[in-house]
Amino acid sequence: MNKFQELINSDKPVLVDFFAEWCGPCKMMAPILKDVKNKLGDAVTIVKVDVDKNPDAARQFNIQGVPTLIVFQKGEVKWRQSGVVQARQIEHVLNSV
Repeated sequence: MNKFQELINSDKPVLVDFFAEWCGPCKMMAPILKDVKNKLGDAVTIVKVDVDKNPDAARQFNIQGVPTLIVFQKGEVKWRQSGVVQARQIEHVLNSV
């Protein structure tokens, strides 16, 4: 099993940010995700996946547009949304999985 699969099979929620370097809205997500991490700390793992460098992962999860955020827990998709998402909404999702 690869490292990514191990990660998303974790008991704690894992937020994966599928992004691209050239994507303007993706750049807006960086400080939002930093804010979420600062508030929730070790209760959550946040990972960024560059779709251009990891096309297999993008295909596996059918990423149509970036940014796309997916929350995994124990290997299951618990929540998914494309576009810029506010910190409050992400925190609510992570606290409810």
